[in-house]
Amino acid sequence: MKIRLASLVSLVSLAALAAALPAAAQEKVLNLYSARHYQTDEALYANFSKATGIRINRVDADDAGILARLKSEGSASPADVILLVDAARLWRAEADGLFQPFKSALLEQRIPATLRGADAGQGSQWFGFSTRGRVIVYNKLSVRKDDVDTYEELGDPKNKGKVCTRSGSHPYNLSLFGAVMQHLGEAATETWLKGMVANMARAPKGGDTDQIKAVASGECQVALTNTYYLARMMRSSNPDDRAVVEKVGVVFPNQASWGTHVNIAGAAIARSAPNLAAARQFLEYLSSDSAQAYFADGNNEWPVVAGVKTANPALDALGKFKAETIPVAVTGANQSKVQQMLDRVGYK
Repeated sequence: MKIRLASLVSLVSLAALAAALPAAAQEKVLNLYSARHYQTDEALYANFSKATGIRINRVDADDAGILARLKSEGSASPADVILLVDAARLWRAEADGLFQPFKSALLEQRIPATLRGADAGQGSQWFGFSTRGRVIVYNKLSVRKDDVDTYEELGDPKNKGKVCTRSGSHPYNLSLFGAVMQHLGEAATETWLKGMVANMARAPKGGDTDQIKAVASGECQVALTNTYYLARMMRSSNPDDRAVVEKVGVVFPNQASWGTHVNIAGAAIARSAPNLAAARQFLEYLSSDSAQAYFADGNNEWPVVAGVKTANPALDALGKFKAETIPVAVTGANQSKVQQMLDRVGYK
């Protein structure tokens, strides 16, 4: 009897194990490499998993680190989806063959063609899911708004000794300068960049928040920043941040001409994605109204999908503006020529 009972227990255990194996083997996962360092995105990912049952394994690094990792892993990479935060970086990764094309009627309908990669017939290799403007902030006590309401005026002698920026080679600036090159042409853009160097109040350093603070403190008078950095300070409960915001004005440049430069945060499917269906589902989820609203309310970025309702007081306060309409892929493609210009004019 003992022998029979033991045998029965063994058979039951084996049956239970056999039943469990298919479930484990079929667990749905998504391997996400993300350069978005925003804690507010946690809920974005959690909502996707809750809605789909797909567990997200996330690797966080900066854009350069993610791209280096993808290159080193090659076809053995476990990455399914890549999230990057600039058009120049997305274009570079596409040029390096790190993505695969993805055709989706839903994304093509919801995301403007200017905010996604080029489509050679098999679909785009990346899609923008949120936007931010690259605006000019100025010291309200020492600068007239009319003297800094275009990008071109940053290189005008009237602003000599007033300008500060982060590194010219940072992708946020490379994308802006690539857009300006598309509008003005190569020769005029290089002349403009030379003028910006001559107008610097100090050598380029720091990030966008540092530029805003430098304008408020009087270290410089005029600076470039992405809108979401300013919006964060506008929504901050820190009295120091609020004091900075009170001292600076903001301009959406070139409203009378081509419009303010707009950049994106975007996503792509990795070239060797092992969980292709989950990757496709995740990208389409990012275009949903709920995810789009979260980009706005969670990280102060504008949705790319028209008509999405948001509840962000800082974005409301910044107001509506005319945005440029050239494809962001073009600005990314111009980065190599722009970098050569920066080297020639001494823009660090």
